[in-house]
Amino acid sequence: MNAFWYGLAAMVLVVVRGLAADGPVLPGKGVGQHPFLYAGEWDVRKPRKQSMFVVRDGKVAWQYSIPLRNAAGGVQEFDDATMLSNGNIIFSHMSGAAMISPEKDIVWQCPAPPGTEIHSVQSIGPDRVLVMRNGNPAQAMIFNTTSNTLEKTIPIPTTVKGTHGQFRHIRMTRANTILVPHMGEGKVVEYDLEGKEVWSVPAKSAWSAIRLKNGNTLIAGDSARYAREVNPKGETVWEFTPDDAPGYRLGNFQTANRLANGNTVICTWIAGIKDTQQWAGSVQVLEVTPAKKTVWALSSWDNPDLGPATSIQLLDEPGSPEAMDQER
Repeated sequence: MNAFWYGLAAMVLVVVRGLAADGPVLPGKGVGQHPFLYAGEWDVRKPRKQSMFVVRDGKVAWQYSIPLRNAAGGVQEFDDATMLSNGNIIFSHMSGAAMISPEKDIVWQCPAPPGTEIHSVQSIGPDRVLVMRNGNPAQAMIFNTTSNTLEKTIPIPTTVKGTHGQFRHIRMTRANTILVPHMGEGKVVEYDLEGKEVWSVPAKSAWSAIRLKNGNTLIAGDSARYAREVNPKGETVWEFTPDDAPGYRLGNFQTANRLANGNTVICTWIAGIKDTQQWAGSVQVLEVTPAKKTVWALSSWDNPDLGPATSIQLLDEPGSPEAMDQER
């Protein structure tokens, strides 16, 4: 074989090594990169089995499933899920919110009354949770999960009449205020516990918002497809979009979380594409550095098939959800 053919063979080998069957070789170790709790909404491929997963050592270690519709015909979709320090998991599923034990026993639940939806639940203490209930009127609620009592109701104003388009992930801050993404109104608003507005910023299609320890706010823009950090003046100081991950098939940016090492983890939800044949091969989760380098891209549509990504909690992160110290 002459030098030309040796060179051509070397070039082909480089190309093959740089490509997977459906695109570029993805950075990181796939499902083995981190232990994590994973949940996603609206997997219409599996109407009888909407699932959330705990993945450890690259394998599904725990799985909990519900049907896409409950007995009354209401839609159920996993929107928000967090494992607590004791192993219990709190989650929202549009038709309500609940807490489940590792043995899959429901230890607390909050059904959504007819005409309302619940897409958000956050642990704010050892036995307290913050729930957002879309509706007319819409309201945030603080529950004691031990006594199963409603401790406080906070009215959240909205001009959006259709409940589904009102709100998604709300989060309490360390200052005892509430960050509310007004998805249908294109803004994030911070309220005190009486429902008075104290800060706001325009944010198209805002799906999630978290107050970082540096005082800035990290927002995920769903169908607008951005993860954006803004300072208290509302100025963008960092932003990641699909243009920063060329070659990857990404969906909507539904949630973004800041890690202890400064990286950002983003869930990209692909189920907005009705043709489910296009889902496989898309990237469900990205971990990116402050310099926007992708260090982990998860695409797991077979063995295991994790389905669309809405919420991910990395279980190797320091801190406890109850203390809210994982919001960095």
